[in-house]
Amino acid sequence: MKNLLIRTLTGIGFVAVVVCCLLWNKYSFGALMVGLMTVMMIEFYRMTMRGEYIFSQVLSVLAAVVMFALTYLYRGFNFPGRLVILAIIPVFVIMVNSLYVRDKTDFGKFANLYTALLYIAVPFALTNFAVFSHEGAYSGILLLSFFIIVWVSDIGGYLFGMSLGQKFGKKLFPEVSPKKSWAGFWGGLFLAVAAGIVLHCIGFLNYPPVHCIILSVLMNISGVYGDLIESQWKRYYAIKDSGTIMPGHGGILDRMDSALLAIPMGVIYLTVLNVL
Repeated sequence: MKNLLIRTLTGIGFVAVVVCCLLWNKYSFGALMVGLMTVMMIEFYRMTMRGEYIFSQVLSVLAAVVMFALTYLYRGFNFPGRLVILAIIPVFVIMVNSLYVRDKTDFGKFANLYTALLYIAVPFALTNFAVFSHEGAYSGILLLSFFIIVWVSDIGGYLFGMSLGQKFGKKLFPEVSPKKSWAGFWGGLFLAVAAGIVLHCIGFLNYPPVHCIILSVLMNISGVYGDLIESQWKRYYAIKDSGTIMPGHGGILDRMDSALLAIPMGVIYLTVLNVL
């Protein structure tokens, strides 16, 4: 009960911070995204690279911040779009830096530097397309809606998985995450679609209902895969949690793993529809 209370309070606190920062203004949004992204990359490197190549890890985090900042300026401050390509320069710096690393015993771990940029930094950069209009006007409602769908999907997966999946349902990916079941998947999908419909009815998702349903389904499926991908990383490195920053939950990466795939999928879907 004590652990459940701690987990609940920590979760409420995390949600409150995210909601407040998204709804306040574009500066609080930018600070939140950079903060979350930085912590998640640090957790990922601690998991995969431990204490090796620290300087290169720092360079990679800086490259991620530059990528986000350039996209942020482009979408929100009329920064020339062609200059966003400058984000590739810090990545080149990481590549050049690898030549000067003396101890190349575990050089294969350098691949994790680039993995984190694709796995974490790119999804965070894409959040700028969800909060800024083509004219640069800011609104955190759409991104908040994305988070709500992800959160509700996770809650549904947990509740249905714990109540039905452990007894009756088949396992979803037992070799990666033994506790996840098909019952949890269908429960999460049901609640995600319900959340999408509710968000449409209250005006948060201003799209036709069919698109809100499709969006919710795509984000749910992507979120499940995002969760499984992080579970696979943790299973390979034999760790339970990516960090300890959130008592009762683990690390920020543990809480945001679903969003890393779900939110980009939401952005891609709405962009393809030409409504974003």
